[in-house]
Amino acid sequence: MATLQAIKYERGRLLVLDQLRLPHENHYDEVSTAEEAFECIRSMRVRGAPAIAIVAALAHAVELHNGSCTATTPEETVAYIESRLDFLRESRPTAVDLSNAISLLKLAARAAKIEGLAHPEAKAAILNSYIEAAEKILEKDIENNKSIGRYGSLWLSQQFNARRDRPISVLTHCNTGSLATSGHGTALGIIRTLHSEGLLKHAYCTETRPYNQGSRLTSFELVFEGIPSTLITDSMAGALFALHRERMNIGAVIVGADRVVRNGDTANKIGTYALAVLARHHGVKFVVAAPTTSIDLETETGEGIKIEERKPEELTQITGAVVNADGSVDTSRTARVATADQRIGVWNPAFDVTPHALIDVIVTERGAVVKGADGKFNFSQVLPERWR
Repeated sequence: MATLQAIKYERGRLLVLDQLRLPHENHYDEVSTAEEAFECIRSMRVRGAPAIAIVAALAHAVELHNGSCTATTPEETVAYIESRLDFLRESRPTAVDLSNAISLLKLAARAAKIEGLAHPEAKAAILNSYIEAAEKILEKDIENNKSIGRYGSLWLSQQFNARRDRPISVLTHCNTGSLATSGHGTALGIIRTLHSEGLLKHAYCTETRPYNQGSRLTSFELVFEGIPSTLITDSMAGALFALHRERMNIGAVIVGADRVVRNGDTANKIGTYALAVLARHHGVKFVVAAPTTSIDLETETGEGIKIEERKPEELTQITGAVVNADGSVDTSRTARVATADQRIGVWNPAFDVTPHALIDVIVTERGAVVKGADGKFNFSQVLPERWR
């Protein structure tokens, strides 16, 4: 089955799909410097925790390949790499994938075998070590996503005794598919796997205000892949569960994660917490799909997560392609329109934190993690190398 591609890479060249133009236009931007990557991430032309980390890592790999580093010693070479990565870290501070990738890439640069090499060869070894590590992040992400899809589908089918003659329906929030990753996706990857196995009856997606990643991106992916689906506004979820849960066999809300902390508290797109509360009230399972790169064992609870706040205009204005009188979409013309009194005060957090008590399972590429007798998640089995 064909899937969308948010990131196209070959050594020395990185193309990133401009998601602000979707679903009306497929346009790829060439990203060749850390500054271009920072702006691409900050403006949300690329978004999704895994994709953010991949674009940051590969953009720096491209500029290194193309000769941006003019350092004259191995120490200066490593210092240059680290300074560029520290700059990129600030583009989206809530998503832990970026921080984890940066730590990994710094380690790769420092660990390059340069003993006994003259400066040019030592510098080349450091740069090559970094570039290979960045490319490995891209390669590993697609493998992880497919594993998350398998483990998530297995857990859900066991919970609901799902069969081809008794498939389940699910609801998802924000965008967690091929457009948010290197391919397949996390939460949407589970939905994609359920569909391929004949276990999905219907997928519902929220519009995900205020940036509309659900209506612009998730609905686009679902339609693109022929998955039976329906778009709802964020505020319709409670009514959906109350009126259609039994008839449509709605079994789960499946979301992604920008950061999962040690006890299982999870930061994700604003509106996730409200969905978790509604799901618990209506007896719907709440599933978080997260690669282990999104797990932050250093932060004990959700209170320690820094929540990014975005500009007020995201709530008071909206931009889109012009709809003609006959209902067709004119992608050559866009318009920005006011959706509120421009003088109103605005609070616009990009994320909220869902307490671990409202989460039934966290699905990683290494397996599904459920809560122990103490009511908390224990990640020692899926992250033994980082657990202490």
